Amino acid sequence: MKKPFYQLQQPQELIRQFTPNWFTMVMGTGVVSLILPEFAQQSEFLLWIAQALWHLNIIFFLVFSVLYILRWMIYPVEARQIFSHSSMALFLGAIPMALATLLNGFLKYGIDLYGDVAIQIAHVLWYIDILLAVLIGIIVPFCMFSRQEHQLQNMTAMWLLPIVACEVAASSGGLLLQHLPYSAESLAILIVSYVLWGMSVLPAFAVLSILMLRLALHQLPGRELAMSSWLALGPIGTGALALLVLGAAGQPLMTYFDLSSLGIFLKHAGWLASVILLGFGVWWLAIALLTTLSHVKQLAFNLGWWALTFPLGVFTLAILQLAIQTNIQVIHSIGLGLATLLCLLWAMVIGRTILGIYRGDLFFSPCLKHYLDQQTKLTNQI
Repeated sequence: MKKPFYQLQQPQELIRQFTPNWFTMVMGTGVVSLILPEFAQQSEFLLWIAQALWHLNIIFFLVFSVLYILRWMIYPVEARQIFSHSSMALFLGAIPMALATLLNGFLKYGIDLYGDVAIQIAHVLWYIDILLAVLIGIIVPFCMFSRQEHQLQNMTAMWLLPIVACEVAASSGGLLLQHLPYSAESLAILIVSYVLWGMSVLPAFAVLSILMLRLALHQLPGRELAMSSWLALGPIGTGALALLVLGAAGQPLMTYFDLSSLGIFLKHAGWLASVILLGFGVWWLAIALLTTLSHVKQLAFNLGWWALTFPLGVFTLAILQLAIQTNIQVIHSIGLGLATLLCLLWAMVIGRTILGIYRGDLFFSPCLKHYLDQQTKLTNQI
């Protein structure tokens, strides 16, 4: 067993071994903080818990960002190896998705707590978020095509991580529009958000198609990667959520620009497309559950377990948003049931993560190990 991080002989090893998959912890905690108030709109206690989680999540994001920036500053050669690693590079997509949960929190909680400055902060963060999402969504897949080695039998749903960030930013764009005055910039944000949706959902469905082929030809992933099957819910749920919030925000905006018929189409098309996507999500949810149950006796905890939280969270948010827009109580009840499951899974995963931090088991950089192994091999050859 490794030493706890505070007993490391060289404390800078925490920086050296820090990897972007830690941002999945921010993603999972962030989506739980956004869902908690849905259980009871008038519950002051749940609202306080949700706000506390959101503030704690901001601290997590800042600490992780500092650690990762320091890694690039202190160990730049080793940090660059991430672009050659076939799996760790994918987790770069977790950074903009984690940031999106924070800016959504500013819109959900920050306005009441801090006033209109929260909208301004969310506004700035959204532009930072889309910049990161677009860069990662293009650079990481290009590295997959040009620098990394992949095989079909080793493929998992983690391929989706750098791609999904753009549609998460699109969802945040729809939420941001609800707090901005109607202007040319608002129209541009709406258009850009739909472009981001297309940049993400369409490639994601291409990946899902290949993933289904991989599962048919090579069966289920190994127990270490069993939780990755839940990641497929991410693009499905976020894709549906983005269409719903963009349609809701786009209808009055289009009316302002004398395009009311287009606004009505965006809203109704969002309803229909989201229902179809959510139906697909129900199928993937069943597959993810069965995959997990097939390995349940052999599962060992790792940071990949955070895949249980964010994908299920955005899928649940999409269902709850559909219930709000259609005013159908049955859909809302289904959403609350999934939200209960999400909170239970989050409590389990955060508990295991805290224990792993104490033990020091979770501080490990696969791309660093691969790089050091290569250097040792070259030295031995010389």
